[in-house]
Amino acid sequence: MSLSDFTERSFTHDGKTKPVFWRGTGPGVVIMHEIPGITPQVIRFAERVSDAGFSAVLPNLFGEPGKAISTGYILKEGARACISHEFTVLAAHKSSPITDWLRALCRSVHSELGGKGVGAIGMCLTGNFALSLMMEPCLMAPVLSQPSLPFPVGKARAAALHVSPEELANIKRRVAAGDKVLGLRFSKDPACPPARFETLRRELGDGFEGIEIDSKFGNPDGNATAHSVVTTDLVDEAGQPTRQALDRVIGFFNERLK
Repeated sequence: MSLSDFTERSFTHDGKTKPVFWRGTGPGVVIMHEIPGITPQVIRFAERVSDAGFSAVLPNLFGEPGKAISTGYILKEGARACISHEFTVLAAHKSSPITDWLRALCRSVHSELGGKGVGAIGMCLTGNFALSLMMEPCLMAPVLSQPSLPFPVGKARAAALHVSPEELANIKRRVAAGDKVLGLRFSKDPACPPARFETLRRELGDGFEGIEIDSKFGNPDGNATAHSVVTTDLVDEAGQPTRQALDRVIGFFNERLK
């Protein structure tokens, strides 16, 4: 799986320039990849989004675009992210600085494509970024896939959302007015503990739709060590819970953006 079907552009905000890969037509969906980078599995997900009638917008936040996943690659990029000034991996009540750049990207995508708004999905390290992006009125369809920040060191961080009090207040106002947030996780994923979804349900009520896929030892789908719902650990077969989760993500984008 390569990026040959994507158009590479660059986007600059506040002096920071990053490559951004585009594919498809229709409302924009910003896809924030997981560690270690834009892997073939992330590319395949972006293709699914664009094939469903959306403009898949894939910024390169870290890693080497198109490089296959491996343990060494994960460790290397994970370590780089931990020391990068763009990510605050232990901050419980503060979003990562990179979200400012991502908000500007959302504004630019919406300005170019128009429509009701844009969607965004974050994965793992970027999972909760979709919440921060709700500070932009154009962000209409936020999806949190296995949101892993802050790293769940201690009970407080395990339940935290990696957003500031101001951001959380804005998210709650938007949800009270009818906006929705979708979240995905595996039930036994230590990187995205159940307390995080409990916080989302408590804070957002019916405005949060959480999909939690059984991954306990011995489960019938064999995903006891699974983490990445719509990419690496996706079982792309009808009736599989990860495929159902993927279909729900596409359905959510359709409901909110079309």
